[in-house]
Amino acid sequence: MKILEERIRQEGVILSDTVLKVDSFLNHQVDTQLVLQIGEEFGRIFGHQPVTKVLTVEASGIQFAMATGIALGVPFVYAKKKKAVTQAEEVYSAPVHSFTRHEDYRISISQKYLGPDDKVLIVDDFLATGAALVGLADIVNASGAELLGVGCVIEKSFQEGRSLLEERGIAVHSLARISSMSPGEIHFINNHTEETVKESAGC
Repeated sequence: MKILEERIRQEGVILSDTVLKVDSFLNHQVDTQLVLQIGEEFGRIFGHQPVTKVLTVEASGIQFAMATGIALGVPFVYAKKKKAVTQAEEVYSAPVHSFTRHEDYRISISQKYLGPDDKVLIVDDFLATGAALVGLADIVNASGAELLGVGCVIEKSFQEGRSLLEERGIAVHSLARISSMSPGEIHFINNHTEETVKESAGC
């Protein structure tokens, strides 16, 4: 997705060879028009499949799951990281380790909103270690629903997340794939080739 790659080039801040900040336009301050375009692109990619629910994890995946749900005309459900006092019903849950926050937590989804009749698309902002997405996949399996695929906005292809998902037979589609990065330089994978872009400004 060229427009997304361009925004990463212009506004992304590479803090190390594993950490990329995109909080000026994707996951703190959010460019709503770009998010809607991302949802439309996921709708184009997955629109031929019989998706009934879009799943994500709170909080940074919510805007992308909502935009995708709008594009596909289906509800989205987000897994909660803490059980609310109002959530008395039975839940599906799975453990997750956060790469960026260096903490472990359990994500959960009410059994009222996910079941064997559902055809699920998982959407998230980043694919890196894959921990959150594996946790969501485990929840989908526990519910008896069918997982049709995973859509990620940005993928760090040099980390193990994609291989963990593909080993489970899960189709993965990412809109911007990074093969490597370091302060001042980023390498995108485009159509099975690598494009090296030396950054200015924040990167």
